[in-house]
Amino acid sequence: MANTYVALYYHLVFSTKNREPWIGQEIEDRVWAYIGGIARENAMQAIRVGGMTDHVHILTSIPKTMAVSTALQLLKGGSSKWIHDEFPRLAKFAWQDGYGAFTVGKKQVEDVVAYIMNQREHHRRKTFQEEYREMLHQHGVEFDERYIWG
Repeated sequence: MANTYVALYYHLVFSTKNREPWIGQEIEDRVWAYIGGIARENAMQAIRVGGMTDHVHILTSIPKTMAVSTALQLLKGGSSKWIHDEFPRLAKFAWQDGYGAFTVGKKQVEDVVAYIMNQREHHRRKTFQEEYREMLHQHGVEFDERYIWG
């Protein structure tokens, strides 16, 4: 085969450190937009970014030559620095150390977009911890409860 073609979509999920509610409604649109900008600047396609005060969901494609861990480092590191620079009152803001990264088929992209767009409604019924555990189970990811929230 002469060329390489890929269509890989990822649903990335991570929380604020200790799930602290740092991302208030007054800044969330700016934070989500900035994360989308980081993705675009690094050849990722940010399809949808959204979340709640204590976590973010990102549906994105990642270039075939970029490791998922590199993409997360760019997204988390760049947005954390920007939040500190842009909002001095959030000087103690930090993202959690880990993350969830789940593959999404092309046919599921619209469903994941809708899921991200409806976070506020979704979290009227379920905490982030419940949501995240459910995602891990749905994707067959084994985890140890002692280390999941570190």
